Amino acid sequence: MTQSLSDLSDQLLQAARRAGADAADAIAVDGTSLSITVRAGALEQAERSEGIEVGLRVLVGQRQACVSASDTKPETLSQMAERAVAMAREAPEDPHAGLADPAQLATDTATEALELYDPSPEPDPAALQDDAARAEAAARAVERVGARKPKTGAFPVIFDERIASALIGHLLQAVNGSMIARGSSWLRDAVGEAVLPDSLSIIEDPHRRRVAGSRLFDAEGLPTAKRAIVDKGVLTGWTLDLATGSKLGLPSTANASRGTSAPPSPSPTNIALTQSDQSRADLIAEMGTGLLITSMIGSTINPNTGDYSRGASGFWVENGEVTYPANECTVAGNLRDMLKTIRPANDARPYLSRMVPSLLVEGLTLAGD
Repeated sequence: MTQSLSDLSDQLLQAARRAGADAADAIAVDGTSLSITVRAGALEQAERSEGIEVGLRVLVGQRQACVSASDTKPETLSQMAERAVAMAREAPEDPHAGLADPAQLATDTATEALELYDPSPEPDPAALQDDAARAEAAARAVERVGARKPKTGAFPVIFDERIASALIGHLLQAVNGSMIARGSSWLRDAVGEAVLPDSLSIIEDPHRRRVAGSRLFDAEGLPTAKRAIVDKGVLTGWTLDLATGSKLGLPSTANASRGTSAPPSPSPTNIALTQSDQSRADLIAEMGTGLLITSMIGSTINPNTGDYSRGASGFWVENGEVTYPANECTVAGNLRDMLKTIRPANDARPYLSRMVPSLLVEGLTLAGD
């Protein structure tokens, strides 16, 4: 009979205790994957996989180790615990490693309120093949035929909604507690300073219904809550788990995230950037002459200074109108300067974990023709 995930987790914890761990936490994941690959309009590959994976983190004093496995037999769980404890005893001491105090743990665990479970049947392979074929056909659109390099110089740039979240993602990465604790962030001294225009905020809301990133508690069991990462342009603080918070002398922001094979690390959940009442078309018309970026490739970003350079392609805009497809160019600037000039549109998709609309950025350097 198939064991429940809670039973497997409990067995791992019991095995860790028998093996000599002072403390431990366990995670069990049951997953099913169905994928269809289409190439040139024809089915290329169909694949289905399913299975359970378990992970165990043990602490021996201030030393910790993590192990994972996809075999859930009792003897395997015992071996996992024994090996994890043996590894922990050889690991260097970490004064910041540890589990949450019981008083810190979330009491509301009724995740049904977030409506994350979809009871509908598994997708039909034929329907997935049709979706893949239509997606491939759309990707080969004629609007990109005849693309050429745009002009070189300083121009305004619009990041299309499909890629604009990557720009905000650089800010989120820079305020991650891991980066701050290492002293390797271009925003390491920016708490209380303006990092966006004063009309914009970045709100994290882990309790949005029917959004994959939602959760009532984080990977360390702490209750999550809505917070402003940037409030009216001003950076309010860092994204922390227990360990990074301890390193910085701050409480966790309940942002611990974890897989089966590694200890927790801080990561934001659902975020939303303030939108405007303007459409992307309005921004294009106001931009005058510049580049509308619809895809990017490569990345050269200095984590200490925020210097930014990426390959881009999209459409060249003249006098507020799209004139020709553009590719083989590079956009460059400094993230601190770029983010202070952004102007959002109103086209963010509400069902995504990162709700970021198209963004107009002034004065980037384009290297093209």
